[in-house]
This record gives sequence, structure tokens and C-alpha cells, in this order.
Amino acid sequence: MGVPPQVAVIGAGAAGLAAVKALRDAAVPTVGFEAADQVGGLWVYGAADSPAYRTLHLNTSRGRTQFADHPMPTDWPDYPDHRRVAGYLADYADRFGLGDTIRLRHTVQRVTQDPGGTWTVAASGPGGPVEVTVDAVVVANGHNRVPRLPSPPYPGTCTAEQMHSHDYRGPEQLAGKRVLVVGGGNSAMDIAVDASYAATRTLLSLRRGVWVVPKHLLGRPSDTLNGALARRLPWRLRQRISQAMLSTTVGNPTRYGLPAPTHGFLQDHPTLSDGLLSRLTHGDVEARPGVAALDGDRVEFTDGRSDNVDLIIWCTGYRVDVPFLDPALLGGGADTLPLYRHVFHPDAPGLTFVGLMQSTGSAFPLVEAQAKLIAAQLAGRYALPDPARQRAACRAELRAATARWGQRRPAMRVDFDVYLAELTRELAAGARRARSGAPDAGGTASPVGAGQ
Repeated sequence: MGVPPQVAVIGAGAAGLAAVKALRDAAVPTVGFEAADQVGGLWVYGAADSPAYRTLHLNTSRGRTQFADHPMPTDWPDYPDHRRVAGYLADYADRFGLGDTIRLRHTVQRVTQDPGGTWTVAASGPGGPVEVTVDAVVVANGHNRVPRLPSPPYPGTCTAEQMHSHDYRGPEQLAGKRVLVVGGGNSAMDIAVDASYAATRTLLSLRRGVWVVPKHLLGRPSDTLNGALARRLPWRLRQRISQAMLSTTVGNPTRYGLPAPTHGFLQDHPTLSDGLLSRLTHGDVEARPGVAALDGDRVEFTDGRSDNVDLIIWCTGYRVDVPFLDPALLGGGADTLPLYRHVFHPDAPGLTFVGLMQSTGSAFPLVEAQAKLIAAQLAGRYALPDPARQRAACRAELRAATARWGQRRPAMRVDFDVYLAELTRELAAGARRARSGAPDAGGTASPVGAGQ
């Protein structure tokens, strides 16, 4: 018999793979559970629960997306497609021998906290039920799996075909139809552009305005420009510089018929698209404001206009779902859960999360850093501050995030560059706490992630 696992990692997408690797590097015995039959998570086109569509590409650049421990090939394009990214994650698992640790086709049904402080993970797999008892659990199951539809539903009855973007796979689903795409995120922009080539008519409805950023500005991937500023300037100043740059190079969204943004740049998740603005200016995509009501195959908009459509695609995001955890551990919900540094549950020692966040940039480097923090803690090289300081830090961070992002999931929001730098500082601070054997009184209540 081998050494019984001390840690269970749930999920083998980018977050779960980073967690398994970091734990193995720290010599912490680990077992991983993945419901699918291969690693890669949402990037595996055609896998169960994957929202990947055929034209999907990264919306963050290769250099800002890659793992530090596993760079992407330099001859790849700036924004690789889903096939390359899925292959990259599979190569990551192969290169570091992670497959031996991960039990594929194992769906976690229940995670319970035991009276003695351990955790029991119950899963179903090809060989029947499996139970393991571990010292810690890493939740890395992702949060783009359970579609969220408008709630409450829009008034009226709709006879047009409807789907959520989660079920979109390619332009053939749009061919010959009058298509309405509802939403302002990256998937909405991609699908609207696809529809502009395949559908007989394409409408794009945005309830509120967003900043649409081309994937290249001034000859460089656009996310590299803000990244350079983030290391030197507070976000308010970066916001003014970025908005001035966008106004000069692209113009205000209203010139394309889109609603005026309701929030300043860097106060919402960025929407990147090279094709949308061009298709709008050519009339191949027509902008509409928010939906007011539905009437058969007719959609009424908030400006009084109405249009007949054959297909509505709701690009309205996802619910954060952690179905295997006791709801009491999630408080008001996983998207409002206060986690120390977006990782550690202050009231349930041993319960940690990787990837439960919404970043202004890529997730890969952040989950890699989060995983290294967890691995250091379980290996005894990093110590958490006491629970009271953890809670104080969570409160301070939530105040800062709410001031920046309002009520749009502030508990999950992080500024990519600021948060990545903070995790580096946190690892060093926790190492000092571990060496001294006492909580560090300094720096534990700073508001990170929102960007000071």
C-alpha cells in the first residue's frame, strides 16, 4: 500500500492541473478527481459541460496566459485557438506526470468535514463509489459550467428558438436564421461575429454598455499595454490612460451604435474583439439596447424598436456552482464567499479554492500562484495569519472591490497584475510566519485584488 492521500483536488482543468503539480512539487501526497475522460476542462471542445465552440480563441495573449512553469511555444499566434490550448494543458499534464495522480471519469458527489478536522470525499467512478479521507481539499471545479438565464424572465411568450451560449458549437447552428445575440461579454461578441457571416440577419442586444477592446493596439497585444502600466500606477490612473488610448485609437462605443459604457474602463471584465467593431461599421451586425419584452417571434427593445427573430442566443453568463459542498460552508453562495486571498476558507481549515475568481486578465498564471500558496501551506513552509486577521483582510478587500466593481460579484474580482504581485508578497509573509511560529501582525488586512 502506498502513502494514503493527504489532499484531494477536485477538477482537472487549468486550475486543478496547477494544483496537482504544485502539490506534487512540494511532495504532498495528492489524489485528483475529474468527471471527464481527459484533462483540460472547458478548453476541450465537445467534452461534457465544456462551453467551447469551434471559433473559440484565447481573449488574453499567449505571453500573459501561459504558466510560468510551462511556456507556450513562441511560434504560436498571439491568441491561440481552443485546440492549441487544450493540447497545451494535456502536454502540461504529460510533461509533469500528473496523470498518475488524477482519477478520470470520477464525479465528486459529496465533500464533508469530519469531526476530527479531516475531510471525506465521496465520488462515483467506473469501478463504483469511491471514498477517501484527506487532510485538505482543493476545489478547482471551475465556474463556467452551469448556464445562467435572465431572471426573472422577460415578460411575454417567445416562439423563437432559444439557446444559451453554453450550447453553441459553431456557425452552422446560425445559418439562414435571423439571430439575436444577447450579452456584452467575449462569447457574445464572438458569436455575433460568427452570425454576421452565417445568419441572414444579426442583432446584438446589450442591456448596458461595455468597452470593446481590439486584441491588438499600437502593434502589440492589447493586454500587454495595461500590464506594463499596472506594475507602476494605481488603477484609477490606469483607467484614465486606457480610456484616452481607446478613445484615440478606437473611439467611443457609441460611434458604433453601442450603448455608452455604464462603468469606467477597468471596472468590469474586459471585452475583447477584433471583428465586432468592423462588422458593426459594415452593417453586418446591428446593435440594439436591452430586451424589454418577447411576443411570439418578435422581440421588443427598451428604445421602442422591435424585430422578428428566429433564434435568440442568451450570452448571459454562468452560475457559480459547487454542488458537492454543504451549503453551510458557502454562506450566501460561492460567488459571495469570503476567502483569504481568494484561496483559504477562514472558517473551515483545510478547505481551499483555486480559480474561484474573475480576473481582469488571464486565469492561468493566477491559479498557478494560488496553487503554490496552498502547496507551501500544506508542506509547512507557509503559515496563515490567525482567523480574525483573515476575516479582516476579506472585509477590507471586499470594500475595495465593491468601490471599484460595484455589486457585480465583487467578492470574486481581482486585478490580474496587482493580485499576482500580492500572491508573491503573501507567500513571503507566510514563510516568515511559518519560521517564527506566530501570525504576522503586518499587512494581513490590505485590500488586494481590486488594485490600489
